[in-house]
Amino acid sequence: MEIPPWKKWLSYIVEWHVESAPSPINPHLYVSLSRGRYQLSTARAIYSYGDLYDNFRRSFRQLDLDNLPVQNVLLLGLGLGSVPFMLERVFHKNYHYTAVEIDESVVYLANKYVLDTLQSPVEIVCSDALAFVQQCSETFDLIAMDIFLEDVIPGEFESVEYLERLASLLSPRGVLLYNRLSRTNEDLQRTRLFFRQVFREVFPASTYLDVTGNWILVSRSDAVK
Repeated sequence: MEIPPWKKWLSYIVEWHVESAPSPINPHLYVSLSRGRYQLSTARAIYSYGDLYDNFRRSFRQLDLDNLPVQNVLLLGLGLGSVPFMLERVFHKNYHYTAVEIDESVVYLANKYVLDTLQSPVEIVCSDALAFVQQCSETFDLIAMDIFLEDVIPGEFESVEYLERLASLLSPRGVLLYNRLSRTNEDLQRTRLFFRQVFREVFPASTYLDVTGNWILVSRSDAVK
């Protein structure tokens, strides 16, 4: 849904509540208009914010996108579709996306407010991401792991076994981006421990990008400029 110019202008002055769509998974899910972008939020977290979803935007700026052979992208966690939105609108990349999202309300909002404005094809699978990766036989050139319930990553997505399944879904030069919180000392300690003891066990050539409040774990350090 394109934003009328007058609403876009006013949203730089005050954030507008646009629509609430509570669900059993996200009981406080809502869309607002802020700084000219649709923002998807819950009571404790921002799930998506157009091209201002800074953790991934800053990461994409540090990746060597022009030399990565990306055609197929797997999104684990959809939000309002910030990843395909910014890759198309900011980085001028036209990829094919498979988006896995468990919450039907998130799928509804993404389709209504963002995805219909994109040229890039986005195939949505409304499913649990753990079940999807266990059953999927395709491979992808880029995987964006962005699964949170509020501000917590469910434990099943932090296991070595889960990461090994993600590794099996990567094409030979594919790259995994795994979003983690680092905004508090406790967040940072957990993320550091996960990176050193779990992520690097599966991806020994990995690195991380400190993107202010989050770390993006990158499965291949040579994918970074």
